[in-house]
Amino acid sequence: MRQVCILLIAINFISCNNSKKSANGTRLKLVWNDEFNYKGLPDSSKWNYDVGGHGWGNNELQYYTLMDTLNAKVGNGVLKITARKQKKENREYTSARLLTRNKFDFKYGRIEARAKIPAAVGTWPAIWMLGNNIDKAGWPACGEIDIMEHRGMELNKIFGTLHYPGHAGGNANGNTLVIPTATSAFHNYVTEWDAAEIKFYVDNQLYHTVANNDSIPFNHNFFILLNMAIGGNFAGKVDPLFSSDVMEIDYVRVYNKNE
Repeated sequence: MRQVCILLIAINFISCNNSKKSANGTRLKLVWNDEFNYKGLPDSSKWNYDVGGHGWGNNELQYYTLMDTLNAKVGNGVLKITARKQKKENREYTSARLLTRNKFDFKYGRIEARAKIPAAVGTWPAIWMLGNNIDKAGWPACGEIDIMEHRGMELNKIFGTLHYPGHAGGNANGNTLVIPTATSAFHNYVTEWDAAEIKFYVDNQLYHTVANNDSIPFNHNFFILLNMAIGGNFAGKVDPLFSSDVMEIDYVRVYNKNE
C-alpha cells in the first residue's frame, strides 16, 4: 500500500509539473524547460553563448565569456550567472549571456522563470526574448520581449518591456513594479503571449498589458536569453567597490497556449 501511495504521489507531481493554468484559467502544456537539476556548465543541448566585449549596442562594460564556470555554473538546483571584476581582452568585467537560439524557439505561450536577482549598483540582469528573424529583419524590427530587467541603481524595481519600431530604446513600451524582496528572495517572472495581447507578471501580479496585432512584430517565433550586463546606457555607473554579484535562476519553463 505504501508503494502504491508513493507511486500515485510521483505521478501527480509529474502531471502538475508538465501542465499549468494561464492567468485566465486555460490549461497549458509544458513544451520546454530547464530545471537546472545537474552540475557544471549549462546544458549544451539547450543553451548557446553570446561571446565578446564590444558593448552589445548599449555601451556595456562586460566581456561575455564562453563556457566558463566562473560566469555560468549550475549546482544545487540553480543556474548562477556571475558578473566579476576581471580583466578580459578590452574589458574590466566578465559575465555570461546564454541563449536558446538555434536550439529552441516558439510562438505564443507562457514563459516563466523563477529567479533571485543581484543588488550591486551597475548590474543589469535580464530574462528576455528576441525574434528569431533578427539576422534578416534587424533590431528592433525583429521584436524584443523583456520578461524581467533590473538595475542596481533602482533597487527592487522590475521592468517588463517590449521593443519594436517606434517603441525602442528609451521609447520602449513598458512598465515597472517594485518587489521589495526581488534581490533577497526568488520570484516568478512571467510573460503570457498570444495573438491578442502580451501580459507581464511578477508572481501572480499583473503589471503591464500590451495589445498585440499584425502591425507589431510579435507574431513569429522568439528565442530566450539570460544574461547579466555591467554598466551601459541602462544600468549606468558601476559601484567602484564592485567585485562580483550573481543572478540565480531556479528554472525556466515554457508552456504552450493553444489558439
